[in-house]
Amino acid sequence: MDFLLECIGFPPTTDVVALAQRIRREGERVALRGPKGTHLRVPFPGGLEVRLDREVGQEHDSLWPYYESPRRLRVALEGLKPVPDSPFDVLLHGRANPPLPDDPWREQSGDEYPLVTYLWDARRLPRALPRGHVLAVSLAGFALDISFVGPNEGVQSRYLREEPNGSVLLPLEGAEQPGGCMELSLLVRAIHHFENPFTKEKIELVEADAPGRPLDLFLSRWQLEAHHLPAPRPGWRIEGAFLFNGRLAGGLPSAARGR
Repeated sequence: MDFLLECIGFPPTTDVVALAQRIRREGERVALRGPKGTHLRVPFPGGLEVRLDREVGQEHDSLWPYYESPRRLRVALEGLKPVPDSPFDVLLHGRANPPLPDDPWREQSGDEYPLVTYLWDARRLPRALPRGHVLAVSLAGFALDISFVGPNEGVQSRYLREEPNGSVLLPLEGAEQPGGCMELSLLVRAIHHFENPFTKEKIELVEADAPGRPLDLFLSRWQLEAHHLPAPRPGWRIEGAFLFNGRLAGGLPSAARGR
């Protein structure tokens, strides 16, 4: 999925082979990715990174965008699935913003929603966690496909016809869908600006108004241009499919935290 690099300022014309060679020269090792294979990162200002992974036996490098979000999202565990070609990742299925044990009204607030995301530090997880165990995760979404950007008056989502100011967050299921992907329809709260130091291209972080707390999203301006869509603005809506990845930020049993 090299095209996801567009979300952090690498144009479609980027020579990914040359980029991989540069990461091998300048990158630093990624913690918790295991002693085998190649796992490197080059940090950018503002918490962004470009990462390279190559497991033993693989013929090609994998290049990924990553963002170290300062936000922590509470997620009640529903399942963990290993990633066959990446043994140090795991696919988390859960429910964001689960009710707090001491807050009986939280369940009625409407903040809870299903969530799927890749976690890049699967080595921190114990061998088994009970269903419903609440983890804290730090994550961000990178656009796979954007179908709409614009004012609410033009909203396309079939889920929002009766509640035009609401939110849609649904996992994309099915054998043909990549894991860790969500269908979103969210209002834009704010836009934050970065620069890719390799390409000098501008990057926009979209702070989206998700239930409970905002989500950090990155879009490809080249994809928007190809689909004749405008750049996002605060108060507008974004609809599309996003791949989420991130890390564990809390909620591990004490034995696992000590690893």
